[in-house]
Amino acid sequence: QVQVVESGGGLVLAGGSLRLSCEVSGGTFNFWSASWYRQAPGKERELVASIQLPRFTKYADSVKGRFTISRVSAGNTVYLQMNGLKPDDTGVYYCNQRDTNWIDYWGQGTQVTVSS
Repeated sequence: QVQVVESGGGLVLAGGSLRLSCEVSGGTFNFWSASWYRQAPGKERELVASIQLPRFTKYADSVKGRFTISRVSAGNTVYLQMNGLKPDDTGVYYCNQRDTNWIDYWGQGTQVTVSS
């Protein structure tokens, strides 16, 4: 059974950096795309960044120039490097990985808290 596990969240001061990781394990998974979403308290979940084969990337306007999504094919690991963090970046970050059959797998989420 395919599982997605996120890690790397935490508490950081404004201006700091964090790197989130999202790893797929178990089952058979042929990568097609991956996305990071976040959900702040009282707000809807929003798309932060995505990456699709071969190497197309897309970012929310609010994170362009600060966040970078990347992928290591071995282990189907996707990263989100977050620099210049702001209090508005606070939320639970969720990883979605989609396989070539367009089946979506979600992680449990990792908390990112940016203090001013």
